[in-house]
Amino acid sequence: MGVSSHVTVACSIFTPAPLTVSLSPSCSSSLSPLGLSLSDYGLAYLPLRTSIGLWTAFMCLVLVATDASSLVCYITRFTEEAFAALICIIFIYEALEKLVHLRDTFPINMHNDLDNLTFYRCQCSAPSNITSEITQRLNESGFTPDSVNWSELNKPMCSWFQGVFVGPACGLEGPYIPDVLFWSAILFFTTFFLSSFLKQFKTKRYFPTKVRSTISDFAVFLTIMIMVLVDYLVGIPSPKLNVPDRFEPTSKHRGWLMSPLGTNPTWTLLAAAIPALLCTILIFMDQQITAVIINRKEHKLKKGCGYHLDLLVVAVMLGVCSVMGLPWFVAATVLSITHVNSLKLESECSAPGEQPKFLGIREQRVTGLMIFVLMGLSVFMTSVLKFIPMPVLYGVFLYMGVSSLKGIQFFDRIKLFGMPAKHQPDLIYLRYVPLWKVHIFTIVQLTCLVLLWVIKASTAAVIFPMMVLALVFVRKLLDFCFTKRELSWLDDLMPESKKKKEDDKKKKAKEEAQRMLEADQDMDLRYEDGNLLSIPVKALKVSADPSVVNISDEMAKTAVWKAVAMNSDSAKVHKPCTSEEKAASIQINIEDEQGDKLVHNETSL
Repeated sequence: MGVSSHVTVACSIFTPAPLTVSLSPSCSSSLSPLGLSLSDYGLAYLPLRTSIGLWTAFMCLVLVATDASSLVCYITRFTEEAFAALICIIFIYEALEKLVHLRDTFPINMHNDLDNLTFYRCQCSAPSNITSEITQRLNESGFTPDSVNWSELNKPMCSWFQGVFVGPACGLEGPYIPDVLFWSAILFFTTFFLSSFLKQFKTKRYFPTKVRSTISDFAVFLTIMIMVLVDYLVGIPSPKLNVPDRFEPTSKHRGWLMSPLGTNPTWTLLAAAIPALLCTILIFMDQQITAVIINRKEHKLKKGCGYHLDLLVVAVMLGVCSVMGLPWFVAATVLSITHVNSLKLESECSAPGEQPKFLGIREQRVTGLMIFVLMGLSVFMTSVLKFIPMPVLYGVFLYMGVSSLKGIQFFDRIKLFGMPAKHQPDLIYLRYVPLWKVHIFTIVQLTCLVLLWVIKASTAAVIFPMMVLALVFVRKLLDFCFTKRELSWLDDLMPESKKKKEDDKKKKAKEEAQRMLEADQDMDLRYEDGNLLSIPVKALKVSADPSVVNISDEMAKTAVWKAVAMNSDSAKVHKPCTSEEKAASIQINIEDEQGDKLVHNETSL
């Protein structure tokens, strides 16, 4: 953790996209079985991983040199939403999976008889066959197979001596412990709902605006603090975060630097280029898709994107991490989206009942730098971190995955399947694309997502990077099924709200032009005495109160005034009149139907 933070600090300083958070990618686990299966053939895993990492870094440098990052223009909303949805689902699934796996460590009895609870007990007994290994362990602890009293051994000693748990209150791995599992579930779901509630606290009506904004910004941190305090007060021994006590490599059989060859044959240096190619594809797609999501127009970023420099920094860090045996670091999609959401800048002043307006993102390097600095300092806070229950961290992972799903158009389109037409929201693409075609587009995207998940979870996970790359080609095939106009609404990167505003503005302008045309057709215009223009008052939208009538604005909106302006010599450049003769002018008299004069004005041509 401490050494890894130094690498990520360098990323946050030199990368041109400080809003992206670099961590070990969630999808990189799909390539782990490859290295482990090769280690079954007598190959050392860590040296082989170092060779693959160095080849991957070299290939990323080649992509930078050949301007391969320009291919991000083919990464559209279809591809980035499918990949982002997969990462979010991985976060949600793994959080729930870890909670369910706590049942193996803390089993519960599903066949309780409440009348016989007083007879429930679990004790240790001798194994049926005492092997030489068991005898050696007994001798190391000062016992012999004949002198040890198995029934008085506690659970850790019984498990160490490979004893057998017997009794109605025993499971396969030891005594039933129902309180821990249920309390872990309470901590898990309470963390999720409390984080969601505190994050939305800025829209509540309680406390001043500054207090609500502070609570919303530190929602996850406050939730962890509250849940740690509650767990401490209740006293149930929930599983805690396991942190090392000393600053040293994870294994005593390795040093700080790794050799790319080690005990492996020489041919493995060249053979490592094959899995490195798959790693390169995965890292390239993960890095660039995350960067495209962060650089969306709807985020209103002021700084430009730097896809080439981003990939260059990632390539250098890959080489460093591979040599030191550290996890590979690349842009983390869910954490980057969460980071951007936490930096949103909204208007402070708004009318009662009006929602704050989104102004942009606070673009800076301080938050990204401090994240990894604090991660590095965590090695000196192990005495505090060991009080954090693991179910609380699982709940935070669940919250991060669910919160990152907001704003993904793909999930909005999935909800349309079970929604009647009259209850559907006013989505911009529903105005121009038939609903059945929207469903087909969604089904294709959902099919790609399911295939990605199945491949990642199966033994064919090695080809997962190729399937991520295949999303771009699947999107290209949709050009034969949809028109360009339909795809521009379904797959355009322009934000939904902006497209809707522009569409409403065009409709309003069209209606205004139609109204002006009808008003011009109803006008009865005539000149009197050479310079008197009579206009019916009903042709102008004016108030009966002259104090609220703006003659200049109202007259400028009429086609008559435009005609007068075009027929006049105002388009020519005139010198100021120096004679005392009165300049040519027209008089404007506005009268109502009874002939009462409302406005009398004179203006110069």
